[in-house]
Amino acid sequence: MTVAGALPRSVRFGYGSGSVATGAFGTVPGLMLLPYLTDTLGIAALWAGLIVFAPKAWDVVLNPVAGRISDRTDDPRGPRRPWLLRAGLLLAVSFALIFAAPDLGSAWLGALWVLVFFLACATAYAFFQVPYVAMPAEMTTSYDERTRLMTWRVAILAFTIMLAGATAPLIRDGIGGRGGYRVMGVVMAAIIVVGVVGAYAGTRRAPVGSVSAGAGSLREQLRVVAGARDFRLLLTTFVLQALATGCMLAGVDYLASDVLDRPGAGTILFVCFVGPALVLTPVWARVGTRWGKRQGYLIASVVLASGALLAVLARSAPPAVVFAATALVGVGYAGCQVFPMAMLPDAAAVDARRTGSNRTGVYTGVWTAGETLGLALGPGVFAVVLAIGGYRSSTSGNVAQPDSALTAITLGFSVLPAVLTVVSLWWLTRYSLDAAQVDERVSG
Repeated sequence: MTVAGALPRSVRFGYGSGSVATGAFGTVPGLMLLPYLTDTLGIAALWAGLIVFAPKAWDVVLNPVAGRISDRTDDPRGPRRPWLLRAGLLLAVSFALIFAAPDLGSAWLGALWVLVFFLACATAYAFFQVPYVAMPAEMTTSYDERTRLMTWRVAILAFTIMLAGATAPLIRDGIGGRGGYRVMGVVMAAIIVVGVVGAYAGTRRAPVGSVSAGAGSLREQLRVVAGARDFRLLLTTFVLQALATGCMLAGVDYLASDVLDRPGAGTILFVCFVGPALVLTPVWARVGTRWGKRQGYLIASVVLASGALLAVLARSAPPAVVFAATALVGVGYAGCQVFPMAMLPDAAAVDARRTGSNRTGVYTGVWTAGETLGLALGPGVFAVVLAIGGYRSSTSGNVAQPDSALTAITLGFSVLPAVLTVVSLWWLTRYSLDAAQVDERVSG
């Protein structure tokens, strides 16, 4: 049964450990795949952006289907947990293969290899991530407990992003060439396995919701979900911010190597981005408890946008200024993960109690599809910015870039994400669910 009170710490940690898998997969392709295609395989920026985007576009279609399937899974372990193990292990294997392409004698054959295994990765990720995100709405009915649960998740996510984002470039650069990418892929796959097994084992004692699965076709359920006003507003906000984050992730390697031209700058940028989240995630949780989740989300978004805008000085200011700006982005990013992830189960639980039908999987499927779309469009949009700026692709990564390309990299990393984040607030300010409304509608 679903519980109203606090969850055991072991369950919070067990659930949060799934973010080791989502953090590694969500970070490394966004950080490394576009440079791998443009600077190792020699694929033009626009084509590389399309290759990165296409598998994630497939996920947008697949995620609601994965949610509906998990809603209807009948298993003694619950409808969600079996998918964590099945899909999670397939995700790890596919991930390692993305960067394991042999020398096929053609850049385009290498690109096809990447496309095929990235598509396999995206498919496995849908069947892992959607059930994983659906679980909190069924583990507890407590408005504040969901925030605490997300605090654990985001803290572990932040640690994983820092670990994966900082070490992946170091492994690649330490070994060099395609071999560096291959070893990096295997190491990241091993990290994914740790998260998958941790989440599966750690949630074995977690409560499981008992609301029956929603009736009707997938199209009918999607229509109902689309009609949920607060969910729709929250999703739009989150997708736009995922797009902003995707642009910044895609730009880290280019900003470090081409604009800052400083050894190890990519790793420093990542530590600056994620480090604050390890310290401040509990602080954001307290902000949400005191002032409400929406207000906390608004504050975090403004902080993120301010840091991104400050990074526009990358070409003229000392690197320390860019690192400080990135750290400010990290402060806001922590809150921009805690609050929406804690608000999503509220919307799904309100709908389940109101209708008596469990559409949690469909809700999270649509949510994950939106997040995937935003994170996938980020590198794609950044690739378009590179192309407009005249970025020069190569197979060695040592080509001098024109001034226009350096400007494009800087704007794509700073002004573009800042604008997207600010625009997203138009939808967030119209979101209305608060603690009193959630408690009233759930208990009623």
